[in-house]
Amino acid sequence: MFARLRSDIQCVLDRDPAARSVFEVVTCYPGLHAVWLHRPAHWCWNHGFKWMGRFISHVARFATGIEIHPGAKVGERVFFDHAMGVVVGETAEIGDGCTIYQGVTLGGTSLYKGTKRHPTLGKDVVVSAGAKVLGGFLVGDGAKIGSNAVVIKPVPAGATAVGIPARIIPSKTGESADVTDPKFQAYGITQEDDPLSQAMRGLIDTTASQEHQIALLWCAIEKLSQSSRDGDCVPKDAAREECFEADKLNQLIGK
Repeated sequence: MFARLRSDIQCVLDRDPAARSVFEVVTCYPGLHAVWLHRPAHWCWNHGFKWMGRFISHVARFATGIEIHPGAKVGERVFFDHAMGVVVGETAEIGDGCTIYQGVTLGGTSLYKGTKRHPTLGKDVVVSAGAKVLGGFLVGDGAKIGSNAVVIKPVPAGATAVGIPARIIPSKTGESADVTDPKFQAYGITQEDDPLSQAMRGLIDTTASQEHQIALLWCAIEKLSQSSRDGDCVPKDAAREECFEADKLNQLIGK
């Protein structure tokens, strides 16, 4: 038991640079308190003391601002960072080493009792602030959920989900988003993770390249027409210079 408590404290120290001491973590981190209160609530729920389990979770909700149903399964080294407004449903499962930020909902889309209504998070998953993961599907090991994303379908291991509804970006390296990764992103995503931005940048670069090629073609045609007997056959409105502002548009989308 004490080894698990030490592991809970250490995971906070590892993932939050604002944590300065064990005493501060134990006394001032509601995410840690929520995990500790969930364990007796979960034990009561599994041993038939349903009301007691719900009452403990109800008290924990008032004390920490984090609502974890006593039926939910929470693994080891799970860190609720800030975590005000987090809601974890009854059939949700959170794997070892997950990091969950404020405003996250692990919710369901079904009203049928006795079914798997809430998501399962694999190991070392990062769920960023405001994200909603809705449904009884699996979010694979090492996956990342971007801030304010609405995830309604499975996320493969190591992938990143961003947007509303969430778009899946496959893992580039297959590596986990765990804190042992030197490229760990605290809130789940980087600027390069939005597929729509990547598509827009590709279209802008392609358009700029095409305009450059068209300008070169018109210049070549003009030279040929001047040296021929036919005179100038180039239309007056032919674009001999580039005017497409690729750099400006790239700056607007965050490149």
